[in-house]
Amino acid sequence: MSSFAFAHSKATAWSAVAKELESGLALSSLPDGMARLGLLYVTDILAADLDSLLTYLHKTLPVDHWIGSIGIGICTSRGEVFDAAAAAVLVVELPTGSFAVMPSITSDVGELPAEIRAWMEASAPPFAIVHGDPSNPNVPNLIEMLALEMETASLETPGFLVGGLTSSRREHWQIADEVSNGGLSGVMFAPAVKVATSLTQGCAPVGMAHRITEGADNIIICLDGEPALEVFKRDIGELLARDLARVAGYIHAAFPIEGSDTGDYLVRNLLGIDPEHGWLAVAGPVLTGERVLFVRRDPIGAEEDLRRMVRDLKARLAGPPRGGVYFTCVARGPQMFGDEGGEMAVIQNFFDDVPVVGFFGQGEIFNNRLYGYTGVLTLFL
Repeated sequence: MSSFAFAHSKATAWSAVAKELESGLALSSLPDGMARLGLLYVTDILAADLDSLLTYLHKTLPVDHWIGSIGIGICTSRGEVFDAAAAAVLVVELPTGSFAVMPSITSDVGELPAEIRAWMEASAPPFAIVHGDPSNPNVPNLIEMLALEMETASLETPGFLVGGLTSSRREHWQIADEVSNGGLSGVMFAPAVKVATSLTQGCAPVGMAHRITEGADNIIICLDGEPALEVFKRDIGELLARDLARVAGYIHAAFPIEGSDTGDYLVRNLLGIDPEHGWLAVAGPVLTGERVLFVRRDPIGAEEDLRRMVRDLKARLAGPPRGGVYFTCVARGPQMFGDEGGEMAVIQNFFDDVPVVGFFGQGEIFNNRLYGYTGVLTLFL
């Protein structure tokens, strides 16, 4: 099968962006039995013009369907762009009927149109790329519900979702054949579409995992039967323990995912420390009996883990990928990797001839869970 087409633009006006994308793709006619899916990511500088941009591409390019998102920054195999007008598109060529674009749903999978549900029943899609609106608190539930709706009956295996939450200082627009917001949208793929995907956590543990022996709401009261703050101080070391103000933004709570064979965990911010009671407050619910560990987040650890992820992913491939998508956190990029483009440069060191598009979001989706501070790379094989 042919290679995927890729184009990007840094023009300042949407009309110039549209024409550069059109000429850069240079799409020819498709053979019978094939269809095209366009993945379009646009910086939020162009948020007000996204509908005009998409309409132009719909009319001028032989692309059957489109998905995508706005982002505070976008990432491509040519680098990263923040605080400037930019767009990138990857056109994926796949067998007709091997994918279905999912329009935005806001509260329940029952909102899916009948024709999409019929396609799901006939195709049993195991994989999806989705974009969620961070202003909708129901998005995490929608992710789980969609995965279960995609469950392969014979294997009792939920669908596998990857993607990100739209980030924007303006409207939180998404693309699912048309511009919308407020929910979860994307594309589902039939089993014939082969992909490989992996996650980089961007953090490194500073101690062992502990059992929460007492907790309430978002407060960790006791760990392993001891006051939580005492355990925390031992893990982070004497230097930081003497000046707890220094842990803000550096040390986080991480909740291991039970059953994960890769040691994945969900990272949550530390919101506060109560020295009088010895309690810790985290950005998320706390359940007595679950495990938690503490992790550090710094540039060295983030780059080391990104290199590990990309290296391991490449080793799993039987052949060269044709293209990819990358979803990463707005708190990564230049804030974590130095100069603009540093994060994508690591990926291109391993996949220098593979076109990749994506964006910097307010949360990353991997294996049906919502993460933070992570990067998710998916490659089409």
